[in-house]
Amino acid sequence: MSVQASTPPASLCLLRTSALGDVSHVVPLVRTVQKHWPATALTWIVGKFEHKLVGDLPGVEFVVFDKRQGWKGWQAVRRALNGRRFDALLHMQVALRSNLLSAAVSARRRIGYDAARSRDLHRLFIRERIAARSGEHVLDALGSFLEPLGLRQTEVRWDLPVPDAAQSFAEEHLPGTVPTLIVSPCSSHRLRNWRPERYAAVMDQATQRGWRVVLCGGPSAYEREFGDAIAARLQRGAVIDLIGKDTLKQLLALLHKADLVMTPDSGPMHLANAMGTAVLGLHAASNPHRSGPYSDRRWCVDRYDAAARRFRGKPASELRWGTKIEHEGVMDLIETDAVVERFDAFAQARGLP
Repeated sequence: MSVQASTPPASLCLLRTSALGDVSHVVPLVRTVQKHWPATALTWIVGKFEHKLVGDLPGVEFVVFDKRQGWKGWQAVRRALNGRRFDALLHMQVALRSNLLSAAVSARRRIGYDAARSRDLHRLFIRERIAARSGEHVLDALGSFLEPLGLRQTEVRWDLPVPDAAQSFAEEHLPGTVPTLIVSPCSSHRLRNWRPERYAAVMDQATQRGWRVVLCGGPSAYEREFGDAIAARLQRGAVIDLIGKDTLKQLLALLHKADLVMTPDSGPMHLANAMGTAVLGLHAASNPHRSGPYSDRRWCVDRYDAAARRFRGKPASELRWGTKIEHEGVMDLIETDAVVERFDAFAQARGLP
């Protein structure tokens, strides 16, 4: 049951510009507001790239921030909001750039993070804080920004729009209902990436069992090189290589057609989860209970505690919640056999070969 304020706000400004996974975590908050406060006007300050993911959400006004423009990007946001005052700003990003960006927003209430999760002078740009909680998934922490306004997020729903053209793209490349494993091997945090030969070994296992295997990734030279390194180590035939060939909306459609997505902690992990697709997540550098696939973590391989003991000299339970362990070699703690075991368990649970 949702706890609602006696008088819903007339207008809310959401500030979460990046990254893809975190932006996708804001969508359930938007859906909660739209369900319970349908008359509340929503304005979302979002990054230029991330806008391609959520910019077609109905009922939301978007103000696009291009961080590559620096000061000009900040001025563009200020001009777009000039003369406007919101009932509340939900300041959901603590990086210094975002804190400075929030100064362009005039709002009667300015709600930000609790002290433990605050940094980069965040406290100077807010007047109220969300409840201090440890052990929360990022999505739940973002959802809690509604609580000071009297609304509790109790349902998590995405319903990300996928255009017909994107669905046609997915059907063209992944026709029919063949069991499909999508591998999105690269995180923007490179120390979260597994070894190419280990990806290849798991992909060979899937191919041997009759699965269709797909490589996905962005258009960067690094991702292209990483995909080539995987392909060079495959022993059981070619896979469908879509690295750099799809848009964000096409990726959503591809992920929806997959049975399973294998990836480190990355944007595609959270997009796959948002599309209702199971995720075989690879976690050592980050805690899957905080930043893993929100809906179902049964198929993840979790070596975060082992990483804490190896690189920090203490169990994960003694680390500050949200601590990243991005050290050279940390992902080597994830054994190939452990990933194959999770793949086998998923296939058996779904009655797949």
